[in-house]
Amino acid sequence: MARDIDVGIVADWLVGFAGAEKVIAEFINLFPDSTLYSVVDFLSDDSRRLFNNKKATTSFIQRLPGAKRKYQQYLPLMPLAIEQLDVTKHDIILSSSHAVAKGVLTGPDQLHISYVHSPIRYAWDFQHQYLRESGLDKGLKGKLARWFLHKIRIWDCRTANGVDHFIANSQFIARRIKKVYGREADVIYPPVDVDRFQLQEDKEDFYFTASRMVPYKRIDLIVEAFSQMPDKKLIVIGDGPEMAKIKAKAGKNIEILGYQPDEVMQDHMRRTKAFVFAAEEDFGITPVEAQACGTPVIAFGKGGVLETIRPFGEQNPTGVFFLDQTVSSLIQAVHHFDVISADILPQDCRNNALRFSAERFHLELKEYIHSKWQVFNESKKVIY
Repeated sequence: MARDIDVGIVADWLVGFAGAEKVIAEFINLFPDSTLYSVVDFLSDDSRRLFNNKKATTSFIQRLPGAKRKYQQYLPLMPLAIEQLDVTKHDIILSSSHAVAKGVLTGPDQLHISYVHSPIRYAWDFQHQYLRESGLDKGLKGKLARWFLHKIRIWDCRTANGVDHFIANSQFIARRIKKVYGREADVIYPPVDVDRFQLQEDKEDFYFTASRMVPYKRIDLIVEAFSQMPDKKLIVIGDGPEMAKIKAKAGKNIEILGYQPDEVMQDHMRRTKAFVFAAEEDFGITPVEAQACGTPVIAFGKGGVLETIRPFGEQNPTGVFFLDQTVSSLIQAVHHFDVISADILPQDCRNNALRFSAERFHLELKEYIHSKWQVFNESKKVIY
């Protein structure tokens, strides 16, 4: 860029370090002098170091009772909160949004680029599933929840007009953005730290899955399916509110390890014959990490995995899909994998994962922002 640019970076909330936060970290790498904003900021010191030790300017929700533990209960206030963050001094606004960050208020002389992980899932096509799983599909609370989600949808559509350019984390999310906002989105796949996973070509005779145990991850489906295949061993790593339900479904061939350190998870991912993934994800980082280990993936064939896994039948395959999110469909896919597994090569899996490296993301994002800024300035006929 021809002169120093004042950049503001906006997050939904900063409480951990997951996919949305990895994008924020890359924004900061590109613009180390930027200012960070968020509805709340409760990052640990370790996570903050990944943000160049930046502390966010936060909203009034930061100071509300119990916000550190129950910040999501303040979701009804978040549209108001994000609009109170004053970003008017910045030339460029970069938001990383899966909830409200894209709704920050900007002016006509500011360029707003929003990296969208998804339009608010529980307000749009996941609404009915969200209400069922939250016990809000009946009664007065259910009616209030539906009214609130209706209001969120109106706000979400209105604030799309304040974004100059949308970036989607997959073609799947680009289609969702088109459906919800009526806007085209460019696709830049999110960064995956493939370098921390080592290729291992010799595999052992067990299947593996790892995830937070929450309903939409469908670990229960995986465990139930393998309970009906007692000759196949399954190892599960993860913890969460569904733990008791999942343990109750587990047969003797299933080992549930609960929460484990990252090095234990990586060790199992390297050694397993296949990683099993049953969620419908917007992108799905874990299947890419498994492939970085040279491990094939058996995945539910919907969402972002259709873009990150090459199914058997294509050149250099890296996995197989099951078409329905059911026990019988997964069982059929596992049996199919057993037949063709020798044709899926660990090096092909590793090579496919490298397409999603953090270095690739950094270069694509840098080029994208610079090109959009150049066009934006030409449209204002400003010469620097």
